[in-house]
Amino acid sequence: MALKDNLKEIHQKISAAAKRCGRNEDEITLICVSKTIDAETINEAFNLGERVFGENRVQELTEKYPLVNSDARWHLIGHLQTNKVKYVVGKAELIHSVDSLHLAKAINAQAEKQGICQKILLEVNISGEESKYGLTTQEIPTIIKEIGNMKGLSFRGFMTMAPLYAEENEIRDIFSKAKRLFDEYKPYGSEVLSMGMSQDFEIAVEEGATCVRVGRSIFKK
Repeated sequence: MALKDNLKEIHQKISAAAKRCGRNEDEITLICVSKTIDAETINEAFNLGERVFGENRVQELTEKYPLVNSDARWHLIGHLQTNKVKYVVGKAELIHSVDSLHLAKAINAQAEKQGICQKILLEVNISGEESKYGLTTQEIPTIIKEIGNMKGLSFRGFMTMAPLYAEENEIRDIFSKAKRLFDEYKPYGSEVLSMGMSQDFEIAVEEGATCVRVGRSIFKK
């Protein structure tokens, strides 16, 4: 299938999932996960109407950044090491993967240095998988309080993911817990709930995601 057809199919699925739970599809942002995808193909997606692209690796983001239409909006969705922060702040509209106070402080320092306010999501490991990054729900209150005192950071919400081969009921449980966390922290600026990938984005929409991260299903040949 062509890229155009793939995108049309994904948008139709988002729309249908939104309707099933009484939501407006305009509430949900599609993040085209463009890891390993060349700049030419990303520009093709941009010309088809897509605006938000997600990268897992800092190096890929920085390499593609000058080669893609300047109106494209970049999100860093992969794990971020503190020594790479300086390459991302100011380029990524939103960093999804803040998983420690140490990282938050590093982003804040770089943002203050650049005179900007960097939007971030806190990555929360609701499933408790040891192989996954992310804060526990118990750590959230403390880090949000600390972030509130950082002039270079703007807390915007949460990111989570379900285990790759989980059953639907387990996926729904994880996503619904993330939605409760998202709702609980609305008074603190929570307005983005990033969850759902190629294999489970429709469930994520039904459970309240405001953005879904889809790559494989969009850029497949």
